[in-house]
Amino acid sequence: MSKTFAVIPVSRFTDAKTRLSPTLTALERENLLKSMLKDVINVLDNVVNKVVVISSDKDVLTFVKEIGALPIEEEGTTDLNGALMQAIKWCSQSCDKVLVVPSDVPLIRKSHVEEILKMGENFGMVIAPAKGGGTNALLCPTSKIEMKFGECSFFEHIKEAESNNISYGIYDSFYMSLDVNTAEDLGEIMIHGSGTETKSFLKRSGLNVRSNHGSERLHVNRGKKT
Repeated sequence: MSKTFAVIPVSRFTDAKTRLSPTLTALERENLLKSMLKDVINVLDNVVNKVVVISSDKDVLTFVKEIGALPIEEEGTTDLNGALMQAIKWCSQSCDKVLVVPSDVPLIRKSHVEEILKMGENFGMVIAPAKGGGTNALLCPTSKIEMKFGECSFFEHIKEAESNNISYGIYDSFYMSLDVNTAEDLGEIMIHGSGTETKSFLKRSGLNVRSNHGSERLHVNRGKKT
């Protein structure tokens, strides 16, 4: 029977979500990342055979081990795709496929993962697009494929599949497309993230969200912490 491991690449806690610095303090951004990791790992752990986290940050590795993931320390100095290839090489000893998921997709649900794996029975690769042309989930074999995360990675992963004669399916989901980079993204989590650790954290941090008719659809501001 084939096995599928999930792989989550994680940056250093001290580098967490710096684009949110106008909205959240450094400590809050670290705790936001921890909350999102809890959500993502909890969902994946209920579906795949093993959840692997790769990072160069020992604090990250200690944290994810405490919440049930298998930590792998990144070797040397590399980029995101290099780290992912290290993790996939390790996984290839024990599984046939990997599901690569970023750490910042807290709206992921068990049903999403199950549907992606089901699609994987008919396609060699399954790609879930992110807003702006990125990739928020990638189910692929542990051989042949090079990771292409970065700008417009959704299209780069399609090219990678085509160049290797691998069939692919597209899993298009609003919830899976939402990653967290802006204050407006935080607002979406507060609206749609019922039952998530991430929404609970944002509420405890005193953030409020309301509809906005300006350049941004949602306006997020600071109220009282709870």
